[in-house]
Amino acid sequence: MDHYTLLNFKDCVSKGGHLTPIEEQIDVPFQIKRVYYITGVAQAAERGCHAHKNLQQVLICLNGSISIRIKAPNKEEIVTLNNPSAGLYIGPLVWSELFDFTKGSVLLVVASEHYSANDYIADYNLYLTEAQAAFQEHQNTDP
Repeated sequence: MDHYTLLNFKDCVSKGGHLTPIEEQIDVPFQIKRVYYITGVAQAAERGCHAHKNLQQVLICLNGSISIRIKAPNKEEIVTLNNPSAGLYIGPLVWSELFDFTKGSVLLVVASEHYSANDYIADYNLYLTEAQAAFQEHQNTDP
């Protein structure tokens, strides 16, 4: 799987509304060990601004809209989440910055690991060093 990618989940629509199932190893490419959500973020605030050494996660905007700046070796992109049946997969060594939260936005995150402060890379220069080294190692091992 890519360093990050947009996932589309099944949206079961009936007269009773929408049901969007998310199953580990089927809808997300990992075993889910942690789930959390973020609410009440001011529109001008930024969150994230870090990468993870090993954690995989999927971000899903359940309500409102949230923009995510994604930085990976040799690539940068802004993704806007505003559909609860879509999620953004973010793999290890991908820098993310969350911003432009609309009023009432709710961000759900499913993660592959339990919380560990040691898994965070909060210094962007350190991130660049580690991500570029991992990227070069991966390039050298490709057939």
